[in-house]
Amino acid sequence: MSGSSQFDLLRTRRFAPFFATQALSAFNDNAFRQAMVVLVAFHLGLSDHAVGFYSNLAPALFILPFFLFSASAGQLAEKFEKTRLIRIVKLFEIAAMALAAYAFHAKNVPLLFGVLVMMGLHSTFFGPIKYSILPQALKPEELVGGNGLVEMGTSLAILFGMIAGGSLMALGGVGPSAASCLVVGVAIVGYWISRTIPPAPATAPALRFNWNPFTETVQVLGFVNKNRTVFNSVLGVSWFWFFGGVFIAQLPNYTKLFLGGTASVAILVLALFSIGVGVGSLLCERLSGHKVEIGLVPFGSIGLSLFGIDLYFARPGLAMTHDLGAFAFLAAPGSWRIALDLTLLGVFAGFYIVPLFALVQSRAPRSELSRVIAGNNIINALFLVAAAAFGIGLGALGVSIPQIFLCTALLNVLVAITIYTLVPEFLMRFLSWILVNTLYRIKPQGLERIPDEGAALLVCNHVSYMDALIVGGVVRRPVRFVMYYKIFNIPGLRFIFRTAKAIPIAGRKEDPALLDRAFAQIDRALADGELVCLFPEGGLTRDGEIAPFRSGLEQILARRPVPAIPLALRGLWGSVFSRRDSALGRSRLPRRLWSHIALAVGAPVPPQEADAAMLEQRVRELRGAWA
Repeated sequence: MSGSSQFDLLRTRRFAPFFATQALSAFNDNAFRQAMVVLVAFHLGLSDHAVGFYSNLAPALFILPFFLFSASAGQLAEKFEKTRLIRIVKLFEIAAMALAAYAFHAKNVPLLFGVLVMMGLHSTFFGPIKYSILPQALKPEELVGGNGLVEMGTSLAILFGMIAGGSLMALGGVGPSAASCLVVGVAIVGYWISRTIPPAPATAPALRFNWNPFTETVQVLGFVNKNRTVFNSVLGVSWFWFFGGVFIAQLPNYTKLFLGGTASVAILVLALFSIGVGVGSLLCERLSGHKVEIGLVPFGSIGLSLFGIDLYFARPGLAMTHDLGAFAFLAAPGSWRIALDLTLLGVFAGFYIVPLFALVQSRAPRSELSRVIAGNNIINALFLVAAAAFGIGLGALGVSIPQIFLCTALLNVLVAITIYTLVPEFLMRFLSWILVNTLYRIKPQGLERIPDEGAALLVCNHVSYMDALIVGGVVRRPVRFVMYYKIFNIPGLRFIFRTAKAIPIAGRKEDPALLDRAFAQIDRALADGELVCLFPEGGLTRDGEIAPFRSGLEQILARRPVPAIPLALRGLWGSVFSRRDSALGRSRLPRRLWSHIALAVGAPVPPQEADAAMLEQRVRELRGAWA
């Protein structure tokens, strides 16, 4: 996968039909809702009070099924084969859209709201299937790219669906017929495509179905809370929906009052944000190196705050001119700054949300993932309700829309500080990602040889003070590093090493107690099925050559027999943070930045065959002549 693109997935049967099915679902959902909004607001002759009432009622009715039925949806997605469930959900969508077509022509508002509840039910049951099927269909190194494509497809489908549904319903007398043909036709095409999705076996076929939605809701929330990393990721996803919910809810009035725009400007604003989300989602795969890189999450949250704050300063007051079309708006002074803010908000939203979804999918047990996603949907719904209350409450207090944007962006700063203080792994991965990707250009080789689960001892040559960050930044699983205590205590890097649960070690003559503690920690980590990385040379190379491996690794393997996997860092000698090759022994003077380096992974060696001399030879062969 490292030499391929995520777009290659669109040519595979295991992904392309599912991608098209979920994109068409998002398109149709929003086409129906926007057509309904146009019909109720402009074609029924209702009073402003009635339109306002229906506008506030619609989101509540759509979200209601998430509270009532998400837990049941999660159970079904675990217990039964997923593609069969997708087809049932798509048939339900066809029935709902046929009923919507009748309601459009009859101009029956209560029936339209009944269909809105049905579409909320449709999304409730499709959500757990949508995100839990990806880990079954994709390889681990494809998970970020696949999620990026799904988020990109969803954001653009939402945009095009809103445009298509609203535009067709606005066609006067033929509007209801045109909108009806669209939503029913898309539903039928979606069902037809869903029949080509390959089977996705049940992950918990023996699950006993709990018919009580209330007790099952408590249970699925327990699944979310079982793994601390998963729980914090779900909270991060839900916070994103709060942040986005506040911004999206304010955009129509913001466009009218502060940008002076017409409906075309409202579409432009939504398009810029949606395109930004799509671009950010796609860039995640490139920036993360085809692995789940949670270091992008703080990067995304920083961008959300920065450009949310700048959106306030770009236009804090009411517009001086009104009724601007899209092109007139872009030609107006200061508009390009606003357009850039909206686009970059979307880009950083993609950086934020895609790694979090991928992390949930990779860390949650496969047999519980659908129920974890169901719990995620419940918490998301709660945060969306809170976002609506937040926006309404600030508006009632006389806070302007740009000030609401500012408050939300500043609140995002506080939430980010809280999360990264409670879960420093996110910040540690961010700092590691920044350091490594600023200083080096890394080419990984043989990463598939590192097992996705289970204990292993990684054995690597030691060239620079950045070796642990490089290996940890490339290997897809969390790694416990054993490192010389003086390197562990380097100011500035100590936080990263400590947060990564690195194990400091010293020589027997230096600190025998620390050495014994290190061996005990290594054994416990391996017993718990973790990856442990050792630099058996005992120190940085002084001349670029690999020094003899010490026998400590043999003691580790004798105590806890696990596979030993040789690693070789190439091209680091002479780079920044490596020792300077000098007869005077001077060291650590940077020679070059953005060095092209490589990390090569060899075949695992059974513990009964591994010894220091043999692993040293394997590492030498992997490194070759490129020091």
